[in-house]
Amino acid sequence: MNPFPLLPPLQAILNLLAVGLVVLAYSSIRKKNQRAHSTFMIGALSVSGLFLVSYATYHQNVGYVPFAGQGAVRPFFFSILVTHIIAAAAIVPLVLATFTYALRGQFDKHRRIARWTFPLWLYTSITGVLVYLFVFQIYPAS
Repeated sequence: MNPFPLLPPLQAILNLLAVGLVVLAYSSIRKKNQRAHSTFMIGALSVSGLFLVSYATYHQNVGYVPFAGQGAVRPFFFSILVTHIIAAAAIVPLVLATFTYALRGQFDKHRRIARWTFPLWLYTSITGVLVYLFVFQIYPAS
């Protein structure tokens, strides 16, 4: 029995919040509103940090969760999952570096790396929601 049934939907919500906050931060900086950009980015970093704690807690206690889908959906799902895992591994150091450059006032470096961080963060968060939907909602294990 799963001791943490609420964590997967919470993780999906946190990922959706991260998407919204990152998009709002991007929109704010395009409008030259640095204060709003900073606020939204701190929010995105916070919800993503909560996601990581929730994810680690869940998988430390529950372990592997199988994908129950069969047929043509399996290669489709696993192509999403593999790219999600690769992006998730890459995004953590990218976010930390991007944030560190901003804190140090190294905005040229911040902008340069943020061009990679922004789309990868979106991809990671969106595919995280898709993985949740596939594993827990559309094709749950019996």
